[in-house]
Amino acid sequence: MYTNTLADGFIAENKHLLKQQYRLTYHLMGEFGWMNDPNGFIYYAGHYHMFYQHHPYKPFWGPMHWGHAVSSDLVKWEYWPIAIAPDQPYDKDGCFSGSAVERDGKLFLMYTGHIVGDTDTTNDYYQVQNLAVSNDGGVSFTKSDSNPVIDRTQIPPGASRNDFRDPKVFERDGRYYVVLGSNDGQGSGLILLYSSDDLESWTFAGEIARSDGTLGDNWECPDLFRLGDRDVLIMSPQRMPAQGDDYRNLHSTTYMVGSLDTVNGKFTYDGYEPVDYGFDFYAPQTCVDPHGRRIVIGWMETWETEIPTQKEHGWAGAMTLPREALLVGGKLRFRPVAEIANYRCNLFEVRDMQLEGELDMKVSGDSYELHVVFQTESATEFGLKLRVNEEEETVLAYRPDEQLFRFNRDRSGIGLGGERRTSIELEEGRLELRVFVDKSSVEVFLQDGRKVMTGRIYPGQESLGIRAFSLDGTCRIESFRKWDIR
Repeated sequence: MYTNTLADGFIAENKHLLKQQYRLTYHLMGEFGWMNDPNGFIYYAGHYHMFYQHHPYKPFWGPMHWGHAVSSDLVKWEYWPIAIAPDQPYDKDGCFSGSAVERDGKLFLMYTGHIVGDTDTTNDYYQVQNLAVSNDGGVSFTKSDSNPVIDRTQIPPGASRNDFRDPKVFERDGRYYVVLGSNDGQGSGLILLYSSDDLESWTFAGEIARSDGTLGDNWECPDLFRLGDRDVLIMSPQRMPAQGDDYRNLHSTTYMVGSLDTVNGKFTYDGYEPVDYGFDFYAPQTCVDPHGRRIVIGWMETWETEIPTQKEHGWAGAMTLPREALLVGGKLRFRPVAEIANYRCNLFEVRDMQLEGELDMKVSGDSYELHVVFQTESATEFGLKLRVNEEEETVLAYRPDEQLFRFNRDRSGIGLGGERRTSIELEEGRLELRVFVDKSSVEVFLQDGRKVMTGRIYPGQESLGIRAFSLDGTCRIESFRKWDIR
């Protein structure tokens, strides 16, 4: 049985050193050190389990462990012991991303073992797939004697000999399948499919999807699932070129709606769409819960960008608010999970107010939810300014003539600035926003989740104001509701 008393002990001894200024109120973070991709997201034995890529010793990427947290409602999380750590020849340089599945009442983790050569650590590496199992309800895990259960000899011709990772397991028609991310070594990402009867003996089933040259040079963190009568593939393409206002980050996340043919090992789809249109969203993973909902959580950060909390705060990385994925008109729609409403308090409400110029809404905060409905009139642009002080503001603005929404953080604080834009149509002249602000994050759900924009911000502690504005004319606020989230 694996227990990482060294890492868990280090966290227990050092977590009091964390600076709290930007620690989030209602989002999952690592207990100490570094966090990235969500792993092993599953509802099992009465709890939601979220594992995550974790370097417990420093707030920087390092030899990857699997952190572990559990929740009964997707909002309030409890840390459990670190699940797995790099301590075997087949995972000596990192237990990379993977997934979880229940079999015969036991919880199995399937993950990528990362192995680096002795000289060229940047280019000389390879990856294999491993299993670990828990016999005590997910508290501790034992690595399989069969590891690696998918090794380098099972990589098909034409796929990368280095990048071969992030297994996402699912069950269909009485068999287990796993999708893996890779590339062809020539600048195109691809997804590989394997099948098994017992989780230990795997057979290559096909290359189910490949980039056409516009979708990045390596595909990571695939997740394939049924929604209604369709199959959905979510994955994270690296170094994907921007397409207009979309995919403006170095690494992105996209989804395709289509059909998986497990017999011939092919996934057919018509097009692809971003999962999130903001700054900080990557490597999402999904699970089905007892209510039949498909829940999505992503890493609320972006690779190869500045993270201010790394410097002196002792931690880096967080997860997004969990979102329910719905298939509407052939496209995904994302809504915040209903459970977040249980944490609302201190309702402030304004209705039917005409707005011209800029207005202080007379409420403030750093951890809250807004539900705002605007009715367009003559204004060229209208919207909200959040976390406002004399020198700082985060701007959410809509231009009716262009049907353009923009999220600007040029004056949001000490972190990176920039702007992300997306087109969104008004519905009978109305723009509906649900905005979730936490100590260092903003998530904006537009038009009942037709699109979502996520970004990290790092304002000063005095930047708490909320303002509404209407430029060069008027708009009407049909309703403005604010709740603190506690």
